Amino acid sequence: MIPYRVSQIRRLGPARLTAGLDQHRRLDLDAHRAIHGELGTESVDTLISMAEDVDLRGRGGAAFPFARKLRAVAARAGDSETVVLVNGAEGEPASVKDKMLLTRAPHLVLEGALLAAGALNARQVVVAVPSGDVAEASMTAAVAERGAEDSVRVAAIPERFISGEGGALVKAVNGQAGIPPGRKARSSDSGVDGLPTLLSNTETFAQLAVLGELGAEVYGSVGTVQEPGTTLLTVGGSAVFPAVVEVTPGVPLASVLDLCEAAVGDGVLVGGYHGAWLSAAEAYGAIVSRRGISQAGGSLGAGIVVPLGGETCPLGETLRVANYLAAQSSGQCGPCRLGLPDLARAVAELSGGSSHGIELVRRAASAVRGRGACFHPDGSSRFVMSALEAFADDVEEHRIHGTCGRPVLEMLPLPASESPEAKLVVDWTRCQAHGLCAHVAPELVKLDQHGFPVVEEGGVPPWLRAEARRAVEMCPALALRFPPTPA
Repeated sequence: MIPYRVSQIRRLGPARLTAGLDQHRRLDLDAHRAIHGELGTESVDTLISMAEDVDLRGRGGAAFPFARKLRAVAARAGDSETVVLVNGAEGEPASVKDKMLLTRAPHLVLEGALLAAGALNARQVVVAVPSGDVAEASMTAAVAERGAEDSVRVAAIPERFISGEGGALVKAVNGQAGIPPGRKARSSDSGVDGLPTLLSNTETFAQLAVLGELGAEVYGSVGTVQEPGTTLLTVGGSAVFPAVVEVTPGVPLASVLDLCEAAVGDGVLVGGYHGAWLSAAEAYGAIVSRRGISQAGGSLGAGIVVPLGGETCPLGETLRVANYLAAQSSGQCGPCRLGLPDLARAVAELSGGSSHGIELVRRAASAVRGRGACFHPDGSSRFVMSALEAFADDVEEHRIHGTCGRPVLEMLPLPASESPEAKLVVDWTRCQAHGLCAHVAPELVKLDQHGFPVVEEGGVPPWLRAEARRAVEMCPALALRFPPTPA
């Protein structure tokens, strides 16, 4: 038995991707086949036609038509070998839907990948998962249950926010640093081992398995005409019952929030940390579908829904994530390496009540938008700018009073290793108000009217930790302390 924490499942519509998970902690091969049966093989033309009939789209965020990917790989392959690559490297901290599939329904993912591999006559299926994660153990066990070690490889890679980007994933699987390549590279042309590669995310291959099981007509009997079938949402934040929810497109977002007993409060983040905030009014009027969320002003993305509730500081929550996104830079271009820290600093200025805060944020966002070597700067700036609109009242409170009076309850999840929890601490029994710390680290320490240090709240972001240590080392009275870097 594989030990792992079971993701809670809820539904608004039929159970397809989540079928059987009410009765089983994890679907082993026998349980999977008892529920879903065993798929046959399909020609590549038939599989393309089926995907086109239901307009199957990628569920990793970009919503790229799956049939076009399949056709591109088939056309590029010719007489050469191909590879099918499952992107299970869910680097988005607010999403657990792919991890749920990999841990609880691994054979559904494998069925979809093997169906595509059979149609393409692929050399191998590669399932990329976070290194050391429970998903790695589950998928390795699933491959062994099938006796498919010769045709399926589980590739464990280091997990970062950018690790799920297609080019970064291919590089990691090929044994290189898992960072975006800096130039547009199509995996259908050259992917794993330089071969034409069909790359899509975990849920997409699970959807393909369900399509193969039901056929296009039955698959499209639920949902909307434009977006048939079901989709998975990760609902967290203020939800009393956080869960992975399988829904049919077309249901109101309010119904999903009610199902999980989530208080909207100031707004809802939709689409994750490269997504956008919706105000409470926009969220209550939104429909769950790519089109519906877009009309509300957001992006469904990878199906992330984080209601904020009304007890936490919205601007403080936004600052935590802005700091995290800045630290996730691959360091390949100025807009990412320098621009995202500038954007986070501007949000900090706004949160602290700077009269020029809004203009600083807009200027910093404009400096990175459309100029990065990958999509990370664009997505990060969208996230921050949407907060200015959705939380206009809170922004005004901070501008006038320097705070909204609410604590930051950390409703938005961050990896423990990336959360800026380390703080500068002043030993008041030693401090003699030399003021040197404020000169060494002006973004972290201010001086009060008597010349004593006032340490900024919210912890020390990763890119300022070197300055924090210098301030500690140079304090004449040895009055500053900062936690050491973990080994």
